[in-house]
Amino acid sequence: MIPYTELKFTYSRSSGAGGQNVNKVNSKVTLEWAIDNSSAISPEVIARFKKRYPNLINNDGVVQLTSQESRSQGTNQGICIKKLNSLVESVMHAPKHRKKTKPKRSSVLERLNTKRVEGLKKKLRGKVDF
Repeated sequence: MIPYTELKFTYSRSSGAGGQNVNKVNSKVTLEWAIDNSSAISPEVIARFKKRYPNLINNDGVVQLTSQESRSQGTNQGICIKKLNSLVESVMHAPKHRKKTKPKRSSVLERLNTKRVEGLKKKLRGKVDF
């Protein structure tokens, strides 16, 4: 979906397990994508993305995603790309607008009748005066 040329990757040391290799290898991947400068996606989709995922966008208008699930830098890079593509796919289509509907007359009458019956039942539980 998004061209590889629009993506920028930075690498850093990952937290978690890694044994003796953990202090030597930069396996954590941070993906940066300048959403405002993207030519691959329409402005409507960009607006929906910004509205739905504002916490992923920094003040400069750059989307930032990170991955440190794997010990491999290449695998983490692929995970970041998949995350970004799934986020963009989720806002690709505009949501349907809900049509307002009224309840049917019979269901309104049934509800009112049930209320009347339940109220009468509770009224009959009261004390009896002699």
